[in-house]
Amino acid sequence: MTEVLLELPVFSKLSQRVWRVLGFNPGKFTLQGTNTYLIGTGARKLLLDCGEGKEEYLPCLKSTMETLPGAFISDIIISHNHYDHWGGVPSILSSELNRPQSPIQVHKMIIENSRPSEFGAHHDMPSDIPLVPMQNDQKFEVDGATLRVIHTPGHTSDHCTFYLEEENAIFTADCVLGQGTAVFEDLKDYIDGLQRLVEFNPKRLYPGHGPVVEEGKAKILEYIKHRQDREAQIVQVLQSRQSAAPMDIVEVLYKGYPESLHAPAAHSVELHLKKLLKEGKASTLEVDQQDLFARMTKQQWSLHKEASL
Repeated sequence: MTEVLLELPVFSKLSQRVWRVLGFNPGKFTLQGTNTYLIGTGARKLLLDCGEGKEEYLPCLKSTMETLPGAFISDIIISHNHYDHWGGVPSILSSELNRPQSPIQVHKMIIENSRPSEFGAHHDMPSDIPLVPMQNDQKFEVDGATLRVIHTPGHTSDHCTFYLEEENAIFTADCVLGQGTAVFEDLKDYIDGLQRLVEFNPKRLYPGHGPVVEEGKAKILEYIKHRQDREAQIVQVLQSRQSAAPMDIVEVLYKGYPESLHAPAAHSVELHLKKLLKEGKASTLEVDQQDLFARMTKQQWSLHKEASL
């Protein structure tokens, strides 16, 4: 991420039904911090994501709520299992925001046997937090807002985005950011998810990190093209030789770049190669999957001559 980050206020009204509260956790992957959103035109609000529990977050959330007459949170919706999106749940549930007469419900997609993430802060939610399992295509409705769940795995297996019907807008969580590009665990699932979002033809995106995106569909198409262009470059290298390891491809595509970038670039190349494998367009000789060095430098990949690329 070399792009200069835009400065964002700690809380702001983004539309008549959407408020953003920053998670106070800026960083390499979180940009200005995790965006959390209060949604709804009436007193009852949905809270989409809640940061990682930084001590500044809860007072800011409370002060934001106090500017909204009679506002209360009925539901917390968690986009995915990375800690910077759900870590604030315990402090909210133990605060006066959680009204005894109508306790806040916490919703999250549950994926059985999901593997730990290779990036980001992945911690399972404490077992004493009662979770309501969330389903694809489920709808959450409050005054002035209808939020539809779209399961978009790729960034993580449980990752969800949310379509706001009244604005033809999508809360994209971590699959599309307000600045820069996103990371992912499974590129084929990730691209499939982006293509699903294109079908909604959204006017606006509310990302999990970074500023609002006003040209929603165009931004999603830009993300898809970026990955397609990189895949074409990788294919071109493989077509020029019988086989290659991810680091061999990096030495061609990233020639002249600092060596400090080669390892993360090799991981990105590997994810592209795994996508080609899932599509039946490439094959590989297996090595010890736990040995990252061996995977990056020794695992050989080759294209299928009959594959349509």
